[in-house]
Amino acid sequence: MTTRRRVKAGQPKLVTVIDSTVNLRAAMDMKPSPDLFELRLDCLWPMTKNLEKKISRLRAPIIVTARAPHEGGANNLSSKQRIDLLLRFLPYAYYVDVELSVINKFDSVLASARKQSVHRILSYHNFKSTPSPRSLHAKALLAKASGAAVLKIATRTDTPAALTRLIDFLTNNDVDLPVSVMGIGKLGTISRLLLARCGSVLNYGALGQPKVEGQLSMELLRSALGR
Repeated sequence: MTTRRRVKAGQPKLVTVIDSTVNLRAAMDMKPSPDLFELRLDCLWPMTKNLEKKISRLRAPIIVTARAPHEGGANNLSSKQRIDLLLRFLPYAYYVDVELSVINKFDSVLASARKQSVHRILSYHNFKSTPSPRSLHAKALLAKASGAAVLKIATRTDTPAALTRLIDFLTNNDVDLPVSVMGIGKLGTISRLLLARCGSVLNYGALGQPKVEGQLSMELLRSALGR
């Protein structure tokens, strides 16, 4: 049986994204460790041979996710391929991350997560815009009703108005649900710094060169949060 490391409550968490075998090797030797590692199974497919043995060497709890192309996923995996990957790696996870819009298709994953005491992150990605405050609030209500432990919001922030909407959503959220909020695009970098300081509960950094527009390196994110 896999022993899961616990995530401590309190300050915003640092999450290191593992999206290649090179980054996995670096993560296994990483000191100090982040609060969590996110295992991007869609990026690591089909290089998952012996992956279970390797991730057991990581020194922090694990988020597992397998994203579709419209969520920024790699390798054009089908829903069945992603479901199979998530079910395979659930025993090693503290969190499983599933897109809010497809939770009905992934009910087997979410049900297995509940049985295995794996917490659920329900995500909303929008690479074109940042929705209205009313729309963001509706997504928070849906995530809460769907049993999320965390709602993750990642939207395009090319304008100050879009960034302001994300900050207002985070700071004025009246749904009893922890939220992780980040921007993508021209103001993505500054958005992630500001939102981390405003209380975003999970803050994602890249090992090596960031691959998402606006994503921070782990070094910069750690420095910005005084960690």
